Amino acid sequence: MRTVGIIAVAFLTLLMLCGASCENLGQSAASPAGVPASPPDNTQAASMPPGQTPATAARIEIPIPSATGIAVEENDKAAIDYSNTSDGYVMVKYNSDTDKELRALIDAPNGIRYTYIIEPGAYAVYPLTEGDGEYTIGVYEQTEGIKYKIIVSTTADVSLTDPLAPFLSPSRYVNFDKNSAVVAKAAELTAGAESLLDKIAVVYNYVVSNFVFDYVLSDTVQSGYLPDVDAVLKSQKGICFDYSAVMAAMLRSQGIPTKLVVGFNEGEYHAWLNVHSQETGWINMAVFFDGREWMLMDPTLAAGELEYIALEADYEAKYQY
Repeated sequence: MRTVGIIAVAFLTLLMLCGASCENLGQSAASPAGVPASPPDNTQAASMPPGQTPATAARIEIPIPSATGIAVEENDKAAIDYSNTSDGYVMVKYNSDTDKELRALIDAPNGIRYTYIIEPGAYAVYPLTEGDGEYTIGVYEQTEGIKYKIIVSTTADVSLTDPLAPFLSPSRYVNFDKNSAVVAKAAELTAGAESLLDKIAVVYNYVVSNFVFDYVLSDTVQSGYLPDVDAVLKSQKGICFDYSAVMAAMLRSQGIPTKLVVGFNEGEYHAWLNVHSQETGWINMAVFFDGREWMLMDPTLAAGELEYIALEADYEAKYQY
């Protein structure tokens, strides 16, 4: 079907983040624009929607990544700031203009390799999503074809202050701040929501009811595509990567830890969002894309616990952002 083909193209932008050897890094990877370093205060208070006051809405602090310069591995070409690994991220930049392709590689403690195309300029944020342990972070520069040379690298022994931190902050794929339009829209949509599930439902219903699939973008999307969540919200059209990023940004801005997960079932790639509840822990596949349509998993309340109708065992997560 054309739809499946379109979705496959769109999600290959994400899926080709898989690791390759340093001599074979030429596979496509998503390449978001750099996220500028922010001031030392690493939280921003999200604005409340019109009509709400501190008495009617909780003040939600958005954690904002920053390159503080406390722990940096650098040379004249590139820098890796790993000052805030306990908050679940590192920041990387390449200093000079170049026409060569650049890669950032993150080898996680569990052996999963995340590969990103990077652009010269400002620091960009890379989440550490595979828990505690030793991560290796490297910046690579193309020499010819699919061959790359290492520019700078470091290792970091990560001990997260909060295991949910990587899934609350803005990052390469879920990029927002307190002034983002998606943050204001999320606050508006969830103003009357009484529970976490209500918030998820209103965000989901808004996106799938108002956004239209961008077939032109799907047919022309290039390696390195990054969703601009505010632009997508304004145009109300995009590919599945855009839908995922917008929903994840909205939910994170409401203080809901959200994973954007890419995995597979019977050889076909799929994507879904996992969300975290203080009462139940991670709710896997709360929002799911099966290659054809988005779905919201229906919960039922039984004996005080949430049970989800989902064939979760049939799906294997590969990457989480």
